[in-house]
Amino acid sequence: MSKEPVERIVIGKPMQPNGQPSENLARVQQFVARWKKAQPDVPIEYVDERFTSVLAHRAMIDGGLRKKARQDKALVDEISATIILQSYMEGRRK
Repeated sequence: MSKEPVERIVIGKPMQPNGQPSENLARVQQFVARWKKAQPDVPIEYVDERFTSVLAHRAMIDGGLRKKARQDKALVDEISATIILQSYMEGRRK
C-alpha cells in the first residue's frame, strides 16, 4: 500500500463569535501538542472555524437533505471540515 506524504495539517481553531477562544480550544491544542511530538516535521496550521457548522447546515439544506440527515453530527463535522479546508486553500491563493 502506498502512502502520500503529508505536507501539513489544517485544523479548525474553535473560537466564539466575539473572537475569544472557545472552551474546545484546549482540546484542540492538546491534540496539536501530541501531533507535534509524534510528527515534528509536519506543520499544523489553524483556520478560524467560527460559523462552519452554520455554513454546513446551510449547504445541507441547499443540497436538499432531509431534517434527519441534517441532524447527523458526523456528517455536519465532515462538511465543516471541508469548509475549513476550502477556506484555508482560498486564503493561500490570495
